[in-house]
Formats: sequence, C-alpha cells, structure tokens
Amino acid sequence: MEFDEYVAARGQQLVRLGYVLSGDRYRAEDLTQEALMNAYRHWRRVRGMDDPHAYVRRALVNAHVSAARRSSSRETPRVLPASDHSEPDPALAVTEHDAMWRALIQLPLRERTVIVLRYYEDLDHASIAAVLGIKESTARATASRALAALRAAHDPAIVKGADDDHDRF
Repeated sequence: MEFDEYVAARGQQLVRLGYVLSGDRYRAEDLTQEALMNAYRHWRRVRGMDDPHAYVRRALVNAHVSAARRSSSRETPRVLPASDHSEPDPALAVTEHDAMWRALIQLPLRERTVIVLRYYEDLDHASIAAVLGIKESTARATASRALAALRAAHDPAIVKGADDDHDRF
C-alpha cells in the first residue's frame, strides 16, 4: 500500500481518534498530521509491517501524550449551572452525553488514553499495553480506575455513599 492510499483510507479515522483523545478538533488535526509525517518519513519500513495502522495509531497516541506533558496549563470545561425545571428536559440525552464527555476530558492523561483505546478503538488490554508501552496488568488497572472515576462523575452519590460509610466507622 502506498502512503497516499493509506491516508485516504485511514486519515479520517486518525482525526477522530485524535479528537476523542484531545477533545479539540484543531488539536486532533495537528496530532494526525504529526503522526502521518512520522509515518511518511519511515514509510518503506512501516508499509512492510504486519499492521501499519498500529504503528501510525501509536505515533498519534505518543504525540498526544508528549504534547500533554509539555503543556504548562490545562483548560478545564466550565460547569453549567443546574436547571430548576420541574418537567423533563427533552435534551436529556444530549446533556448526559455532554456530562460524560466532560468527565472523560477531566480524566488524567493515561486513564483517558486507555479508555479511548479500549472503547473507541475497541482494542483489548494487550493491544493497549503495546500501544502505550506498559504492562497488560497496568492497562487493566488503569481502565478500572478510569471507569470508576467516570461512574463517580456520572453518579456523585456513589462517592457520597462511600464517604458516608467511611464516616460511620
């Protein structure tokens, strides 16, 4: 497969992965461009691999991790005030999606990356470990912590209930 064929076939998928990782469309395009430039420089070697896409995906993830480590400050989404409407909101699904997106973006870098690779890219723990250069058990533990944090963000009573149990003893 030639490089331009690869980009035509997988380019948009890479941009979507970059978006889910970074939460920013422009940053996603930059990450994709950086990963593709890296792949282009080494394309003779990359195209001979069993799975060239795995190489480019890892380059994109590494670019995201590197950029996040370099950044000196992080933007945090503004929390919207709670609505005092007594009737159900017809846009409940949208707001729940938005709340989950905000919780995902607030996860620590490695946890967010593991969750995206697991549930967006549908990679198993062994593949995630290979992409991130970590042990498979670390990938599983990180996914477990991240899912617990997302559950707690979705239902604050989970955390409150845990604190209440702790205060009783």
